[in-house]
Formats: sequence, structure tokens, C-alpha cells
Amino acid sequence: MKIYTKTGDRGQTSLVGGQRVSKCCERLESYGTIDELNAHIGVLIAACSDEADKAFLTDVQGTLFVVGGYLATDTSQRDVRPGNIVTAEMVQAVEAEIDRLQATLPPLKLFILPGGCMAAGFAHVCRTVCRRAEREILRLAATGAEVDETVLAYVNRLSDYFFVLARKLNVDAGCPDVVWRRKNDSPSR
Repeated sequence: MKIYTKTGDRGQTSLVGGQRVSKCCERLESYGTIDELNAHIGVLIAACSDEADKAFLTDVQGTLFVVGGYLATDTSQRDVRPGNIVTAEMVQAVEAEIDRLQATLPPLKLFILPGGCMAAGFAHVCRTVCRRAEREILRLAATGAEVDETVLAYVNRLSDYFFVLARKLNVDAGCPDVVWRRKNDSPSR
């Protein structure tokens, strides 16, 4: 398989099924941001030491290929391939992992700043890119494109997961969350 095809040299690319579209259309922005998130997760995995975290993140990467395949399909032109359908079970898997991680964390009472240990910092980057992907998918839906609610639920839950994972990674590293304070707040608040 050739890596370069030269078919995109004029700013067009193909969706699932071959339909040609602009590389800057909302559909491309949505699944391109999912691809970007997937790359950031690769960096996060490299920074993680917990094998269970790495395994779950690798599963997330696979599911993001499903999400990307779904978003790369213009359902007004063709049906979504069975392998590109995001399921309720995928959403539930993220919820179960959030619950598992959250059970190990101290309660959160104040806003925290993104950061801490290196892995937690990467998890916060994943969280923010995931939130942007969600916005891009909503922009796609605003154009009249059909977007399955399960896709939106999955991406929304995933950003919550990255927040909880960042906190867990800081706990594992012995690095406490940094509480956000306004400049005029006293440390006792």
C-alpha cells in the first residue's frame, strides 16, 4: 500500500464510500480531531506505568477508530458499516472505568489546575482535545448531518474519564492536585 496517493493535493479527500469532500469541512474536522486525540493517547500510554491504565487506554484507541469510521461516513449517502457503530456497551465501559478509578480518589471539593505529574499532564491534554472533538461533532450535527447520540455520549464520557484518570495518575505519583485559587483568595479557603 502506497502512503502517498496524490489525490489530496488539491484539498479534497474521500469519505467512507469514496465521496470526495473538502479537507476543511465539518466532517473532516470532527474525525480529524478524534485522530488527534488518538495520537495524544499514544503519548499518554507511553507515560503511564500502570498496566491496567495502559490496557484501557489501548481499548479506547481502538474504539476511537470506530468513532472515526462512523464520522467519516456521510449517512445521507451510505449506511454505516457494522464495524463503525458505537454501542451503548462502549459508553458503559468508560463509565465503569470512571467509577473504578473514582472509588480510589479523595473527594473533589474545589477546582483543580491541569497538571501534576507528566502522565497526568498528558491526560489533561487528552481531556481538552476530547472536549474539542465533542464540539466539532456538534458542529457537524449543526450542519444537518445525522450524528448518533451514542457517539456524542461516548466522547462526552471519555473526557470525564481523562479528568478522573489525571487525578488517579497524580495520586499514584504522590503528586497532590493543585487547587485553583483566585489571586485574592486566602489559602484557608
